[in-house]
Amino acid sequence: MSSSTDRVPLVQVRDLLHVGEPLPFRILDTHERLLLNAGQVLLDERQLDELHERGAWAERALVEAARQAQSAAAKKAQAVAALSIFDRWERLMLHFDQVPRALQRREAQGTAVTSFFVALQALVDRDPDVALFECMRQEERRFALYPFRHAVRVAALALLTARQLGWAPERCTSLGCAALTMNLSMFDLQATLAAQDTPPTRKQLEQIRAHPEASVAMLQAVGVDDETWLATVLGHHERLGGAGYPHGHEPTPEARVLRAADVYMAKISAREKRPAMTPQMATRQLFQQSAGDELAMAMIKTVGVHPPGSLVRLHSGEVGVVIRRAVTGPHPLVATLSDKNGKPVGETHRRDSSQVGFAIEGAPENAAAFPRIPPERVYGLMT
Repeated sequence: MSSSTDRVPLVQVRDLLHVGEPLPFRILDTHERLLLNAGQVLLDERQLDELHERGAWAERALVEAARQAQSAAAKKAQAVAALSIFDRWERLMLHFDQVPRALQRREAQGTAVTSFFVALQALVDRDPDVALFECMRQEERRFALYPFRHAVRVAALALLTARQLGWAPERCTSLGCAALTMNLSMFDLQATLAAQDTPPTRKQLEQIRAHPEASVAMLQAVGVDDETWLATVLGHHERLGGAGYPHGHEPTPEARVLRAADVYMAKISAREKRPAMTPQMATRQLFQQSAGDELAMAMIKTVGVHPPGSLVRLHSGEVGVVIRRAVTGPHPLVATLSDKNGKPVGETHRRDSSQVGFAIEGAPENAAAFPRIPPERVYGLMT
């Protein structure tokens, strides 16, 4: 028989018991007979009352273990709740490499990609301008991470473009998952090419041309049967008029959006052999190269000439970073990073570029003086 000190009356653990949830410990009666085992689900409040009337109790050691587990879970929940949106973006970026690695080893199914895209979409929905800022401000030069971060950024941009086009949620999901997996068969090669200061070798070029079909085969091997997803991966290097690869076919609308987002993000990403292009220049080139492609134009409309994350020079002489697209018109909200002489300072002010004195005049000549822009500085702490 257990001693009375080992018994905790049920009334003292009501805070640990929840209707509809599994019990964290077993419950016994006054004769130490088992009434409910750990893991069984409480049906209703009446059942709890009946247990109390029968003198039900729980073992002190198990109760204390349950309280410790509850406390640890609460602390973890508080820590997660305290994360800023920028912390969440960083965690998401760092986590993504686990997904394609698992797919390549066939240790995960295609549903892992869908689940990841749901998390990415939630962050984009939380604040689309912050999502663009995270895509544009590519300050790191860790080329081993480039393929994975590129995929996430392309997926975010493609999603926002699809929203601009008014596409249905299911279509957006297929496009986003295609963006995350378009280079599934060549992530390692992408990292190598980003760090390589010489042109691709013949063998590398062969792998590049083969990667759409190879990636589709890998996706099918892990259970992906979404035809739109697969067709978008297969056709994301095809071009209007049949000038692309691997088959020289006309691309689907999804593949056209993905190609535009892929090319744009590649242009604004640094490589060992070349610096990153400014978002303004990348937009201009895309406009020139995609004249007549209304889907590429939708992407340009999505980001704007000066998207969040791009550095600009104001009429006031200040250098700033765009943080919000304009609700109407081409004049975004800018957070300053310098004084009126363009010298970096720690103080930040918000400027409405629709005002004549703070109109955007172009990209700054001394962009290298602003290599790292903590998003918390220009947006504030957004938990």
